[in-house]
Amino acid sequence: MRLLKIHSLAGTLLLLILAMRPIEGKPTLFVIGDSTVKNGKGDGSNGQWGWGSLLSLYVDTSRLSIENHALGGTSTRTYLTKGLWGEVLSRLKAGDYLIMQFGHNDGGPLDDTARARGTLKGVGDEHQEIYNPITQKKEEVYTYGWYLSKFVREAKTKGAKVIICSPIPRDKWQADKVARDLNSYPKWAEEVAARENVAFVPLHDLVADYYDRIGEKQAHTFFPTDHTHTDRKGAQKNAELITKAISKLPDMGLKKYIKR
Repeated sequence: MRLLKIHSLAGTLLLLILAMRPIEGKPTLFVIGDSTVKNGKGDGSNGQWGWGSLLSLYVDTSRLSIENHALGGTSTRTYLTKGLWGEVLSRLKAGDYLIMQFGHNDGGPLDDTARARGTLKGVGDEHQEIYNPITQKKEEVYTYGWYLSKFVREAKTKGAKVIICSPIPRDKWQADKVARDLNSYPKWAEEVAARENVAFVPLHDLVADYYDRIGEKQAHTFFPTDHTHTDRKGAQKNAELITKAISKLPDMGLKKYIKR
């Protein structure tokens, strides 16, 4: 009888020790953004692809999971107010990574009846109270940079490492060169990354440089339906450029997951 009690006690202690041990698993790369990151369901059913849906071509997913939580039509503001950011934040854990790219929709109206998704320009703490005709509630609207900073700071509290990407350029040209947004969202994304001391990928310039090299005629083939959304080839090239840039980032720990 005494022997049975000893065995029972030993078993209980073993279970307690196992319960106290951290559960080890591969980290996750969370991706958030708009339709240029994930278009529709991410399967290219409408001929449009976001680069987040093709990251797995360049990442060793046997060692790093990828969850693409981007949603078409969202700005930094609506990604927060629709509860999408809250869902991602609840899943983040220490050792995970978060990569974000917004900006294509932040320039819209603050309070129109169609989307009401715009944000104030810049990176400061300015805010404006509006009446949102969609939610039929008053809402404090902040700057693009304010929302980005909120995502970064809250992700850091969960122990995640963050990368901000500047938004990919549109298929717009001036004098045989891609028209670049020099004083708006790409610049503000970089400023937020510097302020929050997180990694930055100058995706806007990386893609624009590539388009300049191949020329306007070839770049046009990546945009089958409009000047913003790429086909699979264009999205794959964007994913390639991003992962190459990530492999050069210091102290991120992501380099070891990038396929050679």
